[in-house]
Amino acid sequence: MQLASCLQFLLYNWLSVDQLAQRPRFADHSRETFDAVLDTCERIAREKYAPFNRLVDTQEPRTEPDGAGGLRVVLPQATHDAHRAYVDSGMLSAAQDYAVGGMQLPYTVEAAANALFACASVSIGAGMLTTGNANLLMAHGTETQQRVFALNELAGRWSGTMCLSEPQAGSSLSDVATRAVPDGEDFADDPLGPRYRLKGSKMWISAGEHELTENIVHLVLAKIPGADGKPVPGVKGISLFIVPKKLVNGEGELTGERNDVALAGLNHKCGWRGTSNTLLNFGEGTYPVRGGAGGGLDGAGAGAVGYLVGRPGEGLKCMFHMMNEARIGVGMAAAMLGMAGYLASLDYAKQRPQGRAMGPAGKDASAAQVRIIEHADVKRMLLAQKSYAEGALALELYCARLVDEQHTGAPEAADDARLLLEVLTPIAKSWPSEWCLEANSLAIQVLGGYGYTRDFPVEQYWRDNRLNMIHEGTHGIQAMDLLGRKVLMEGGKGLQLLAGRINATIERAIQRPELAEHANALGKALQDVGAATKAAWATGEPVPALANAVPYMQAFGHTVLAWIWLDVALVAQAAPESPARTGRLAAARYFFHYELPKIGAWLQVVRTRDTTCADMPEDAF
Repeated sequence: MQLASCLQFLLYNWLSVDQLAQRPRFADHSRETFDAVLDTCERIAREKYAPFNRLVDTQEPRTEPDGAGGLRVVLPQATHDAHRAYVDSGMLSAAQDYAVGGMQLPYTVEAAANALFACASVSIGAGMLTTGNANLLMAHGTETQQRVFALNELAGRWSGTMCLSEPQAGSSLSDVATRAVPDGEDFADDPLGPRYRLKGSKMWISAGEHELTENIVHLVLAKIPGADGKPVPGVKGISLFIVPKKLVNGEGELTGERNDVALAGLNHKCGWRGTSNTLLNFGEGTYPVRGGAGGGLDGAGAGAVGYLVGRPGEGLKCMFHMMNEARIGVGMAAAMLGMAGYLASLDYAKQRPQGRAMGPAGKDASAAQVRIIEHADVKRMLLAQKSYAEGALALELYCARLVDEQHTGAPEAADDARLLLEVLTPIAKSWPSEWCLEANSLAIQVLGGYGYTRDFPVEQYWRDNRLNMIHEGTHGIQAMDLLGRKVLMEGGKGLQLLAGRINATIERAIQRPELAEHANALGKALQDVGAATKAAWATGEPVPALANAVPYMQAFGHTVLAWIWLDVALVAQAAPESPARTGRLAAARYFFHYELPKIGAWLQVVRTRDTTCADMPEDAF
């Protein structure tokens, strides 16, 4: 399988992941154990995921009465089987400590293994939200919350969600209306944490209702009363709560009572149709919970039961632990959808005969047809897809390797990894979601009219990937995070660290005649990005600086991907001659010749703080 061989090259030849086994945390591992995990996951993905990717797209989640006054979600049996196989593989807790049932695998290996599932069927899904939910609780929850909620999630008995957006407040978290009030003195010392009652609605909640697991652990952002009894305005008033679907005791046992979390409906999306996407009502009285004061929520016992995570008012700070992890997961999903479309269109192009070869005198109509992969424009579209998808995969694995460095490296290296990851996270989420979507569009184009039909999978890959530009923060949000915060944080140290890494690659590549031209082009791009960053903030005013944050992020992302490709090319060039080596070097050359030159137009509007868009009057549209 081409993806498997690509992973092998990136993990071992480029990132030297096998050397992590020399660190104490991974001492029980070796390349052999890493390969065994990847082989197992590849088999499960091939047998339990890939054959059912179309089925879960056509047999969408549906609802039916649950017999208790609410609704339940019905999923195809194939989804249940795939989920069980994933849980049995141990991947939910792959990077966790042995003490909690984990395998203490490097996060880089876990990310590579999950890439196999995403390529096979991102719509069936794996454990991204459940693992992220549990990881947040392991970082910010109490010992009891970790034992009761996180460990049950990591064992696969329960699953997890992230509940941020609301119908009236999508990305504007300061405007969330869900509120929480203390549940009275009787529950002040609950072993699961300070007990609150919540009321409100959450929108776009992936896997918010299903019966794949015996319980669902919702992590919910809500506002608690301030000193005046009213919710504190802005994000400073937001706190984080564990709100289980079914109530549990301090030993992690189900009490038999349903919490007041009700499915209000399913969102029907153009892609990711195999994953239930829900509107949830908290505390609307569908499943009234006995006991408690619920003061301020319309009477005794009103509201869904929730347990405070961390300190009051620090909910968003805690939630970013999960959000940043999910952003890298979304980037990997986008990369794998791009890869899936590339492999499908490559296979088609090798088999589809159409047209004749162009000779010195033109085309000979009497000659036999050639396969479309022999046409230059089809090669262009395939090479573009390869450069986007493999480049994005390399970027995501590099970020995963930074996570391992942050957790197991020497103190200075760990802090550098933290800062680099801060700067790269907006790119890791946004770049694959934009350019691997373009790869999927090109895959459709390679197939021509057939690509637009459901007889072939490429149209589904495009539909599935279209969500990722919105998933976990739109392009605009990622861009403002990058230009408005990440490149400025800690005096620009993260940006300086990244520039240092890029310059180190340039210095190595400029010594190679075959790569010197690329090295010089990357050096010029890096200078241009640096100059644009300074020019954007020349006045110190955020409005003109951020007016063109998205073009800035596009240029920044292309520069990062050019660096990734140059670094990969250095390793590929040293490898023995092979089709894979030729392909990687050609993909790198394509990126430098066709893609990197695009950054000039993007940076021009950033440098000049162009206000064409910002100044457009509403009535002129």
